[in-house]
Amino acid sequence: MPKFIKRISKKTGSSPGTLIHIGEKRIDKVKITVINYNKDQFQEKEISSIEEAIPFLDAQSNTWINVEGIHDVDFIKKFESHFQIHPLTLEDIVNSGQRPKVEEFDGYVYIVLKFLHYHEEENKISSEQVSLVFGQNFLISFQEGSGTIFPGVRERINKGKGRIRKLECDYLAYALVDAIVDNYFLILEKIGEKIEKLEEDIIEGPTPKTLQIIHNMKREIIYMRKQVWPIRELINGIRKGDYSLIKESTEIFFRDVYDHTIQIVDTIESYRDILSGMTDLYLSTISHKMNEVMKVLTIIATIFIPITFIAGIYGMNFKYMPELEWRWGYFAVWVIICVLIVGMLSYFKKKKWF
Repeated sequence: MPKFIKRISKKTGSSPGTLIHIGEKRIDKVKITVINYNKDQFQEKEISSIEEAIPFLDAQSNTWINVEGIHDVDFIKKFESHFQIHPLTLEDIVNSGQRPKVEEFDGYVYIVLKFLHYHEEENKISSEQVSLVFGQNFLISFQEGSGTIFPGVRERINKGKGRIRKLECDYLAYALVDAIVDNYFLILEKIGEKIEKLEEDIIEGPTPKTLQIIHNMKREIIYMRKQVWPIRELINGIRKGDYSLIKESTEIFFRDVYDHTIQIVDTIESYRDILSGMTDLYLSTISHKMNEVMKVLTIIATIFIPITFIAGIYGMNFKYMPELEWRWGYFAVWVIICVLIVGMLSYFKKKKWF
């Protein structure tokens, strides 16, 4: 259950805007990287304090500040004075259980999403909260853990690929959102392969462990749906042009992301239905397997009924039984038994009972 609902008991009773970190501490020390660029130049630098990023802010260029680690609330609080970020926004940034959403404040737009990691060996999905705060010429991204989750965007900026260095920070925000959404496709592709293999295993020969795997996969799909579903309405609000800092030319690209989110949600719903059907398929396969076993046992028992009857008659301890003195009586009984077996098997075969 903690995977679906973050523990917020330590925040109960605090006033709005109070910064209390909720979630795991995924990195020991906060790491800050600044990328400053325009169509003519590119500069990337790792800094030790937020004050070092201020000189990069220039109306003639875009500045992307990437923060890895949100557990240090004293550090996060500095963004209030240096970038005029509202305390309620900062409160949401340090709360890793925040629902994906988009809000516009005076001078900036705040977007929070979930970047998903798929652990293939454990067949498990984990999420990392990503918060984006962008204004006219700056964008600040907050990650829970270390390691870049936007290698493609960094490469495009570095090498000047596409239009990203020619446009402003609203387009950079789109590029980061698009990278997160594209990662969902990669996860769904891997899950789809797992589901196909699982379906083959169920048909060929299910085991009690198979039912546990189905249950775990269904749980992970529900978890993924919980993280992805709000993004659809988030992107839908952006593409409708409700935010002044997002230009009309960028809204077109968000429409494309919206189409991707619709496709992702549809795929998740399909996988959930397939996994629900797999439970019925598992039970049907087990039942069919049991019926096959019972059919064989029934045939064997049916064949032995007349044999047992014959053996019972000649096993009676009477002195005067005419057949007991026959010279070929023993062999005659075996002939009768064999004829009965062959006859019954032929009859069962004709009836297609096996």
